[in-house]
Amino acid sequence: MNIWLAIALTAVGCYAVKLLGLLVPAGALERPMVQRMAALLPVALLAALTAQQTFGEGAHLILDAKAAGLAAAGAAFLLRAPFLVIIGVAVLVTAGVRAMAG
Repeated sequence: MNIWLAIALTAVGCYAVKLLGLLVPAGALERPMVQRMAALLPVALLAALTAQQTFGEGAHLILDAKAAGLAAAGAAFLLRAPFLVIIGVAVLVTAGVRAMAG
C-alpha cells in the first residue's frame, strides 16, 4: 500500500506545481531577469546532470572512460565539428578506453 500512497502523493504534488505555475501573474513572467533565468536554467540543469552522471559514483568522484569520452566530445566541439561527429568521437573514445582498460 505504501507504493500507491507514494504514487498518489506524487500525482497530487505534480498537479499542485502545475496549478501554481498557472496562477503566477503574467507581469511576473515578463520581467527580464525571469526570462533570462527561464532561458538558462535548462542548460544549467542539463550540465549538472551530465557532470553527475559522468564523474559521480555514489558519493565518490571517479574518472573513467566516460570522462575521456566527454573530454573528446568537448575537444571536437571546440573544433566546431558537426553534432554527429561529436557524438561519434565520444563513443569511439569511450569504447577505446574501455577496451584498453579491460
